[in-house]
Amino acid sequence: MATDLDILLATLRDTDRDRYLACLLSPQDKRRPLAALYAFNAELARVRDVVREALPGEIRLQWWRDLLEGSAHGDAGANPVAAALLEEVDRYRLPRQSLVAMIDARIGDLYDDPLSTRNELEGYAGETASALIQLASLVLSADDAARSAEAAGHAGVAQAIAGLLLLMPLHRQRGQLYVPLEILNATGLDRDAFLAGRDPARISAAIEAFAGLGLEHLAKARSAGAVSKAVFPAFLPVALAEPVLRKAMRAGAQIFERNIQPPQWRRQLRMAKAQFLQRF
Repeated sequence: MATDLDILLATLRDTDRDRYLACLLSPQDKRRPLAALYAFNAELARVRDVVREALPGEIRLQWWRDLLEGSAHGDAGANPVAAALLEEVDRYRLPRQSLVAMIDARIGDLYDDPLSTRNELEGYAGETASALIQLASLVLSADDAARSAEAAGHAGVAQAIAGLLLLMPLHRQRGQLYVPLEILNATGLDRDAFLAGRDPARISAAIEAFAGLGLEHLAKARSAGAVSKAVFPAFLPVALAEPVLRKAMRAGAQIFERNIQPPQWRRQLRMAKAQFLQRF
């Protein structure tokens, strides 16, 4: 019979293949808590994909919030991700408020309101991708996690921007915009002009600036100090950010027609190399 770890990994394989591989590259005794965290994150990230309107999405997110705050209706045991998450949160004494903040940050994904500034973007990334790295670090080694908190913060922003660049064609179809308005304004664009794609040169400049912001945070993460071997598996998915960021800078406005995601085998090889070299 399949164990709950098998179920978590199967769920993660279907919803977040890169973090699934990161779990397999992590110490065996940490795979269940990491898989629970990553599957939880994947559930939050895909809410917009599985609902047609914002209200059902907010209800889904509220269920997760109630679960973590101890006021959920129904049995969490019916949801293997939820049941495992609650167990691992208690076992590793993970800060529930960080998980609740991850949920709250995802409410914005249900709507099409643009981010105004870099600070808003960095805050969104900090409460999602950066928080996930730090929570995974706490699972791997609570003693070492604090020393890599700064690196986790910057690495998460770089990772989030890379992910948003990959999703930019889908977001454009939906009318969503994650490039901060201040970046668009600096290139002479507004939200409607960017989404309409009427000025490829300026759109390319905006995408280059957006990807450049990701590379800036990646450089800061790498210079924030060595990440201990114990918590390094939490940073493995970050190794996939740089190729995406650099491809986006070269693609510019063509990002809407060109797939900039490296093939799966290359991503697997890059993470395995990062694990071997202990460098993201």
